[in-house]
Amino acid sequence: MSDSGQQNEINPPGASAAAESATGTARPASGSSMAVPALALILALASAGFSVYQWYQDRGADASLRGELARRLADMEARNREAGTRAAQTAAALRDAEVKLGMLENRLAESQNQQAVLETLQQEFARSRDEWSLADIEQSVLLASQQLQVAGNVRAALIGLEGAESRLQRMDQPRYATLRKVLARDIEKLKALPLVDVQGISVRIDDLISKIDKLQLAMDARVRPEADKSPSASAAEIPAWERMLREAWNEMRQLVRVQRSGPVDAMLLAPEQAFFLRENQKLRLLSARVALLVRDEKGYQTDIQAAIDALERHYDMRDSSVGAAAETLRKLKSARIRLEVPDIAETLEALRTLRLPRAKPRA
Repeated sequence: MSDSGQQNEINPPGASAAAESATGTARPASGSSMAVPALALILALASAGFSVYQWYQDRGADASLRGELARRLADMEARNREAGTRAAQTAAALRDAEVKLGMLENRLAESQNQQAVLETLQQEFARSRDEWSLADIEQSVLLASQQLQVAGNVRAALIGLEGAESRLQRMDQPRYATLRKVLARDIEKLKALPLVDVQGISVRIDDLISKIDKLQLAMDARVRPEADKSPSASAAEIPAWERMLREAWNEMRQLVRVQRSGPVDAMLLAPEQAFFLRENQKLRLLSARVALLVRDEKGYQTDIQAAIDALERHYDMRDSSVGAAAETLRKLKSARIRLEVPDIAETLEALRTLRLPRAKPRA
């Protein structure tokens, strides 16, 4: 009682009522102050959990990023090594290319030098082409002139002049018109001449030479019938002593021959002289062929006439082969082997006139 009395003395009734009201008011205020820290704690825990979750996610992403980065670094390193290898190969190829380029440059320089030389030669050839052509034409005309003057070979001279005319026609230059006119005039002159068939005459002479050994001598033709008049009998029917006597008599008859000789009779020859007679006839015909080739008409006529005389004197003219040979020799004698050929000095003078202006500057 004393305590309560003391407290009542200390806290009067009004004060206690006020205190009770304050306590009732204070209780609700302490409950709200307790909810705020709990909410903050929850928020903090959520934030921490979210941070932990975010950290875990970031850690996994960082690991995958590191793995991807490592793979990419490995790829880049492999690519760098491959690039280095390729760079080395490229450098080697570049060095080879530089060497080849140097060789190509050297060859190009040589080719350019050769091309320059060829161009120079071509220009010189173009300048001297007409001179060479004129020199060849002049050579052909000179050979044709020699064939005409020395051998009288009209055909060979005509071939040479026609070749020169053909070359002038291909050149087709107006300054050669005078030369072509003179050349055409000489060609017409040669064409107007009769051509000598030298080859045909030579073949006929060779044919006669091959037949000389087969021709019958007049002496053999007269002796053979008398020998045939002797009685013939078989060797079995004639006794040996009689056969020996007949052989001896025939041998004695061979030693002496009595024949009528006159201007129309054949000349008597010893048996061994027939060979030399035929060889002499061949030599006459060979000499005639040589005279034909060199256009020696006088020597040709002399040799053919000598062959005809020997044929009529020593051979049997009644034989058909001998008569044919004599007829062939007469035809050969009547053939003309040399003609009066024209002079082509005018063509040579025209050629020299064309070449003279080109020869002066060189001198």
